[in-house]
Order: sequence, then C-alpha cells, then structure tokens
Amino acid sequence: MTIALPAVPAPRSREPNLLLDFSRQQPLGAVSFVIICAMMFAGVFSNLVAPYDPLTIDFASILGAPSWEHWCGTDAYGRDICSRLIFGSRTALVIGFTSSFVGSTLGAVLGVASAYFGGKIDDWIQRFVDILLAFPLIVLALVVVAALRKFVVGGVDVNLIFAIAIPIIPRVARVVRAAALSVRVMPYVDAARAAGYTDTRIIFRHMAPNVVAPYLIMLTAFIAQAILAEASLSFLGLGVAEPTAAWGLMLSGNAADFYREAPWMILFPGAAISLAVFAFNLFGDSLRDYLDPRFRM
Repeated sequence: MTIALPAVPAPRSREPNLLLDFSRQQPLGAVSFVIICAMMFAGVFSNLVAPYDPLTIDFASILGAPSWEHWCGTDAYGRDICSRLIFGSRTALVIGFTSSFVGSTLGAVLGVASAYFGGKIDDWIQRFVDILLAFPLIVLALVVVAALRKFVVGGVDVNLIFAIAIPIIPRVARVVRAAALSVRVMPYVDAARAAGYTDTRIIFRHMAPNVVAPYLIMLTAFIAQAILAEASLSFLGLGVAEPTAAWGLMLSGNAADFYREAPWMILFPGAAISLAVFAFNLFGDSLRDYLDPRFRM
C-alpha cells in the first residue's frame, strides 16, 4: 500500500532588500539618503515645487523678511529666496554629480591602468598624480577654471565642471590603484594572462569589477566636495554667473552688503550648502561601512 505524502513547497530564496538592509545597518546613512532624495526631487521638479519664478524681480518686496508669503524672505532685487534655493539645488546637483562622475571615472581608469601595467607606466602616472596632489582641491580648481576661461573651452558650466573634476582625478586614482594592486596578484588574473586574454579584457572583466566598491564610495564622497567647490568658485565670481540661481552666488554680492539688514540672505543659502555637504559626506561614510566587510559587526 502506497501512502501519498503531501507535497512540500520548495523553499523560496529570499533575496535581501538592499535598501532595507542598508537602512537597518546604517540608520544615519538612511537619513542622509532621504535628504539627498529630497534635494534631487526639488532639483528635478523645480518648476513645480518653487512657489515663484527665481528670476522675477519685485521692487515692492526688496529685502523682505521671512513671512508666509516668502518663507525664506527676499533678496536685494525682491526675488524669492526659497525659490532660488530650490532651483539652486538643481545647479549644485548637476555640477556636483557631473564633476564627481567625470573626475572619479578618469581617476579609476588611471588607477587600474597604473596598477595593472606597472613599471614605467606606473611610475609616470604616479608622478603625474603626485604633482596634482601637491595642490589643494580648491586651489587647483581655481587654476584650472582660470586657464579654461583664458582658452575658452565650452561654456561656463562646462569649464566649471572640468575645473572641479581635474582635482578629483588624482585622489581617486590613488585609492583605486591601491585596491587594484591587490587584485592584480590574484590567481584568476594570472590564469587569464596564461590563457592569452588581452589586457583590455583582463582589465574590464577581472580587475574593474573588483574596484567598483571604492569607486562608488569615492564618487559619492566627492559629490560633496564638488558642491562645496562650485559654491566657493561661484562666490568668488569664477563659477555660475547671474542671474542663474546658485547657492554660492547667493552668498556673494548683495548678500555681503546687506547681511546686517537682511541676515536671511546669508543664513538660508549657507544652511543649504552645509546640509548638502553633510548629507553626501555622511552617506559616503555609511556606504563605505556597508560595502566594506571589515566594518560590519
């Protein structure tokens, strides 16, 4: 007599929810991620979120204090500061992310190439990196933006992006090279060489995927540095020009002249820059702790 046993359902493979897992392990990182998402939402949908046109001049509302009509007050031209902050988030994120992406990607390529080929190629790349690292990021950005303005390469925003991206390249290259050096001596890389694979295939298929974690961490961390550099250059008159809404530009000019009569012209843009830099720095640190198994409990 055969007894039919009830069918047991196959166990479902539970794939971890990366967002929930990250939020559980890094609660401060999750808070910073929410702030970043809010900035991105405000930047993408600025036309819908902003209560006023950031370029509209209203002489009847010059230097207006924060009120229900103008939450962050108005500037010396009667423009709504809250609207300019919202549109300024678009400028900060576009320039910050693009600069960090270009600089981090070029730095990662140099770092992997330097670690893989070694020898004279490594020496030449590292001496070039040492020269660039001798200058602080903001100082090198000032030199580059002045040179690009002199030779007129693209528009102002393109010049600003390259001026901020170039100082990022050596810093990412040095970190990625250190990670790639440990990958180069792995047995599977030696096996790929013995199998006759080309250098390009070995670099992009075996080495590049193993340096993605430090690349993403550096990319995220340098967005904050790029936003701060863009605000500094705009404040000095070497970045975004009027009447474009930019946080650094809002701190210069009339804001410095009327900081006693209208302190909100400095307070709110400064708070926006500080919050953005804090959020990206905290998110980068949390991402490093999450991706690096040595920091896991």
